[in-house]
Amino acid sequence: MSAVAPPAAGDITREQVLDAYRTMRTIREFEERLHREFATGDIPGFVHLYAGEEAIAAGVIGHLRPDDYVASTHRGHGHAIAKGCDVKGMMAEIYGKKTGICHGKGGSMHIADLDQGMLGANGIVGGGPPLVCGVGLKAKVTGTDQVAVSFTGDGGSNQGTFLEALNLASAWHLACVFVVENNGYAEATSSRFHQAGVDVAKRADGFGMPGIVVDGFDFFAVREAAGEAIARARSGGGPTLLECKVGRYYGHFEGDQQTYRGPNEVEELRRDRDCLASFARRVTDAGLAEQSDLDEIDSAIARLVDEAVDEAKAAPDPTPDDVLSDVYVAY
Repeated sequence: MSAVAPPAAGDITREQVLDAYRTMRTIREFEERLHREFATGDIPGFVHLYAGEEAIAAGVIGHLRPDDYVASTHRGHGHAIAKGCDVKGMMAEIYGKKTGICHGKGGSMHIADLDQGMLGANGIVGGGPPLVCGVGLKAKVTGTDQVAVSFTGDGGSNQGTFLEALNLASAWHLACVFVVENNGYAEATSSRFHQAGVDVAKRADGFGMPGIVVDGFDFFAVREAAGEAIARARSGGGPTLLECKVGRYYGHFEGDQQTYRGPNEVEELRRDRDCLASFARRVTDAGLAEQSDLDEIDSAIARLVDEAVDEAKAAPDPTPDDVLSDVYVAY
């Protein structure tokens, strides 16, 4: 994994530092609160939490423009927040309410907002990579310099759709970046048992594209590698496969007992590898932010998530008539 020196003032601005921290803190607070709320039984359906992986969403999506696109996974809240989806609308959607970002019809695994360039979280494992090939082809045909990024887990990287998308993007020289969030487990199966080879990124060699491995807990490592990949794609250099090695803090889904994980594995990750703690330490040591700046963001985000939960609980449910809306596109 790449080693990245501590940030210097010339590499990242104070505003970028605070924006990145705000994104990561929003994701963490959103997910930690969902963990508690789901336990009450008030949230319908399945929920897959992104906590622990915040540096990847912030480090990659921070380079994207509003007109760029992201295709996500079933573990998609972090990507949606980083791409600018409304936090209150997302919370209402997860509660299945009419005020939700998809009017309560998608839930946790299908949050989408095309106006924000969020093609959607996706319950189909490996379903996102082909979608970004479509965006890349559209950009190529229309002559724009838009970039499309897909996120896939280590389990999804074994799907035929993933490998076919790599081939298509390379053959057609599309402006796509394929991010693999390798958190070590495909549901409950360790990557040691489901994955041939040490790095998913090495598969890029077979498709003639760069393959890069970074520490997914390290925002600055992710930011540097993603920035190069996105700039390459935007300038006509073709696709890149970026593997971020990381660990999730919660189970595959809420309610997963995680008996497949080692003793104290999560506790050690939180203590020794946490991306938010590492980020805060590095930027304050480098003089790019004061602890008081980060504390202020923490307080503001806590209030935002409190409001999002309260408003979601009070929001109206969809009506029976809503079942027939949004089913077909009206031209």
